[in-house]
Amino acid sequence: MDNYSSPPEAAWFGDRPVDPAAKTGLVREVFDRVASRYDLMNDLMSGGVHRIWKSRFIRELAPRSHEILLDVAAGTGDIASGWRRAGGGPVILCDINEAMLDQGRDRAIDSGSLSGFSWAVGNAERLPFPDRSFDAYTIAFGLRNVTDIDAALCEARRVLKPGGRFFCLEFSHVVVEPLQKLYDAYSSAVIPRLGALVARDRDSYAYLVESIRRFPNQNALVGRMKEAGFEFCAYHNLSAGIAAIHHAHRI
Repeated sequence: MDNYSSPPEAAWFGDRPVDPAAKTGLVREVFDRVASRYDLMNDLMSGGVHRIWKSRFIRELAPRSHEILLDVAAGTGDIASGWRRAGGGPVILCDINEAMLDQGRDRAIDSGSLSGFSWAVGNAERLPFPDRSFDAYTIAFGLRNVTDIDAALCEARRVLKPGGRFFCLEFSHVVVEPLQKLYDAYSSAVIPRLGALVARDRDSYAYLVESIRRFPNQNALVGRMKEAGFEFCAYHNLSAGIAAIHHAHRI
């Protein structure tokens, strides 16, 4: 371990260099600030398209009643709720940010659907669960906020049972050049302004834009999944690569 070096993205918080040891705390502060407006901002920023992406993600995950899901960076619980509605078994929602979990728990209480859900505060890089505990692992719009992506991927494999499935939904890199230019302009000009107006927090949403730009591209992430020990690694793009679904198995 003495020769271990942090991955490149660990040294950046948005567009400024940081000590990798401090990044997790900085990210936690971002989501503490935006938790109460997180769902509204997602709808505004994507025009509601994030809901279509998440529905596609759940369909491809193909929930099964006998399976246990670990949903990491679970946030306000969209993926966990979709899993349960589609017939999936028990789900543990894990997030490093307690304020986000509180929002998700409140939503579950308001909808009267607490059965089959449990919540745990935990870091994706050091999950508080035994080896080979889960049939499926999901992380949606959370992997880019992890300080050490490779450590998180290794942890995902560790907690999956043999035959278990890994699914990641994340913003990615646009593959159509004219759209890429429009998307970059929209991200830089509009999203931070929406953050300032709606969430009263321009800086947090400027960070989120930069975190997308620094996230590994589709093929690079496949390579890192393979290095973590996953098999049958693949991806496909959503909305021309604005987002992508990556998936793999633990064998």
